[in-house]
Amino acid sequence: MNILRTTALAFCALSTTATAQTDPENWDAVTAAANGQTVYWNAWGGSTQTNDFIAWVGDRVSEDYGVTLEHVKLSDTADAVSRVLAEKSAGQNDDGAIDMIWINGANFAAMKDANLLFGPFAESLPNWALVDVQGKSVQSDFTVPTDGMESPWAMAQVVFIHDTADLAAPLGSMEAILEWSSANPGRFTFPQPPDFLGTTFLKQALIDLLDDTTVLSAPVGDNYDEVTAPLWDFMDALTPTLWRQGKAYPQTGPRQLQLIADNEVDLAISFSPGEASAAIANFQLPDTARTFVLDKGTLGNASFVAIPYNSGSSEGAMVVANFLMSAEAQTRAQNPDILGYGTVLNMDALSTNERAAFDALDLGIATLSPAELGTALPEPHPSWATRLADDWAARYGVAQ
Repeated sequence: MNILRTTALAFCALSTTATAQTDPENWDAVTAAANGQTVYWNAWGGSTQTNDFIAWVGDRVSEDYGVTLEHVKLSDTADAVSRVLAEKSAGQNDDGAIDMIWINGANFAAMKDANLLFGPFAESLPNWALVDVQGKSVQSDFTVPTDGMESPWAMAQVVFIHDTADLAAPLGSMEAILEWSSANPGRFTFPQPPDFLGTTFLKQALIDLLDDTTVLSAPVGDNYDEVTAPLWDFMDALTPTLWRQGKAYPQTGPRQLQLIADNEVDLAISFSPGEASAAIANFQLPDTARTFVLDKGTLGNASFVAIPYNSGSSEGAMVVANFLMSAEAQTRAQNPDILGYGTVLNMDALSTNERAAFDALDLGIATLSPAELGTALPEPHPSWATRLADDWAARYGVAQ
């Protein structure tokens, strides 16, 4: 493949020996090069619904662009980051094993800092014109500017799923959750950090317990112990009241939902406002399940995909990233019968028919309206997630 524009030389600045890759601004050249490529998308594989959606994406990009999409199922995104770093250390700057990664937060920051990413590409993709740049956090990832190095495909916000048959009223704060859990021991749990949702629970608790959260927008500093003291006091009190007395934890988010369905717990954390409705539709939760947010608000962010610097199928990966931002894919992802994910698109940028498809969606009985969700709270700097997960493991961690 040849570089089509001199401005595209920036794409190869990450490694002087990496294969030249097609300029994303020349979309005809991108799609021509993508035809026949196989894209290995390393993405979390812990949800049947998500896996089915990725399989559908694969069918669609194969039909329209001749791209073969292979879903490499991950339990930890850090494994993919480590693989790319190992390839770079070994001098494998061409045709790496990974072509695209579902990535967020600390993992994106680590890859960006280590010059492991292809790009910028995201804001040159045709469907970027549909993205709600002003209203959604699609140009920063946990305070780190994306600089076009990753492409958004879903919006998420923390909600708490509760079975109203056992826990009728929402709980408005972490202190209220502690009070309820103390009165109802064994009926709450969260995935074990460093699982993404487990670490999210720690961040959400810290934010809710602090009077001033501005310190979290900067990297972890010398004041870490002082800032996190309220969190660890809270966790010391909460842990003995958890499911199995905090001596065991579900490994994934879907496992939490199974515990609700089995009537072992009554409360779970989710990063998808539509997950409960989707689970009800798929008979994975009772129809008494509902969701709530905390009175002070809950964390929100976008999900992104990024392309490693040494992908041999960067054009195919760009085709997949672009399709993920299409109105077709975004409508399907927001359907609670499919995923129930929030959209990254600006409704005013869509055609009449595309907008009508969104308007026709029934978001489900357990899904909060945008007004009820409120404004999503910003993510802390990614260094906080890493430090909190490590500290939790040292204090409360159990065998994997």
